[in-house]
This record gives sequence, C-alpha cells and structure tokens, in this order.
Amino acid sequence: MMNIIWGVLMLISVACALMTGRMQQLSDAVLSGAGDAVQLVISMLGMMCLWTGLMKIADAGGITRILSRLFAPVMRKLFPDYEPEGPAVRAICMNVTANLLGLGNAATPMGIAAMKEMVKTNRTTGTANNSMAMFVVINTASIQLLPTMLGIQRARYGSATPFDVVPAVWVTSVAALLVGIVMAKVLEGWGRGHGKIR
Repeated sequence: MMNIIWGVLMLISVACALMTGRMQQLSDAVLSGAGDAVQLVISMLGMMCLWTGLMKIADAGGITRILSRLFAPVMRKLFPDYEPEGPAVRAICMNVTANLLGLGNAATPMGIAAMKEMVKTNRTTGTANNSMAMFVVINTASIQLLPTMLGIQRARYGSATPFDVVPAVWVTSVAALLVGIVMAKVLEGWGRGHGKIR
C-alpha cells in the first residue's frame, strides 16, 4: 500500500513540474534530497551504533531482567497475556527504555524482537491480540525523557540549544501516551462486548 502511495505522490510531483515548467527545480530537489539523506544517515550512524551496542550489552548483562522487575506492576496491567519476566516482556522493556532515551531507531530492532515473542504465544494466527495492539500504541506514542535523536538533528541544523525543547517533548509524549492507552483500553472493552477481540 505504501508503495502505491509513494508512487502516486511521485507521479503528481512530476505532473505538477511539467505543467508549471519546473522540471529543473524538481531534478535539483531530487538530487539534493538524495545527498541530504546520505549525510543524515552518516551523521546518525555513530550514535546508533553506540546505543544499539549498549542495549546489547545491557541485555547480556541482565539489565533487561532488572528492568522487567521494575516495570512488572505496569506490565501486568498493560500486557496480561505474558509473564512479567518472560522473553516478550523483557524485549518490551528494552524497547521502552530505548524510547525513554529518545532512541527511536535503536528501539526498532527491540520492538521487532518483542513482537516476534508475542506472536509465538498468540492464539489467533494472523490477527493481533490486545497486548500486541497495546504494544504498538505504547511504542508509537512513547514517553521520551531525553529526546536524543531530536537533539542530534537540531544541533546538526545549527541550534545553539538543541535540548531546550525537552519540556515540550515531555508534555506532548505523556499526553499522547495517556490518550493512546485509554483509547486502546476503551476499544479493547468494546471489542470484547462485540465478540471481536480476544
């Protein structure tokens, strides 16, 4: 579906450039955009390698078990389908920790690992259960105590105080998370009442 959307957007861009006589500007934008993408990847590479490596060390050193114990009361409420110290919850804890540190890209591999563990015990093949849906909500609207990636981007583009947006990030991420959890629980109850979600 995303391929179709991107394809349509590109066709619209080319059509608009043809109609307005701005093919040169379109070509320049494509080339400069590609160059900017490569520079962005290189600038983020060091930070991503560092934090992904630290997360691997934390997992091997047993920190994930400690985190799963700390988060256990909340995890029992949000993910009742899984053992508080099981592999799925440990992967979820690592994902949440990476998101708390503002490492959205580093959190992605842990999120995939968590979803794989949840799929193993999912009774309805091909359909996400309530815990899987809740994880997607929490992962998407996560609290960021330290918006690392945002700070890197702001510093890269010349901000003198790249982390002065931290209070705004806290407010918006907490609000988004609370709204997401409440809506997930409301829809979970509605689904049970209509016999659609297990």
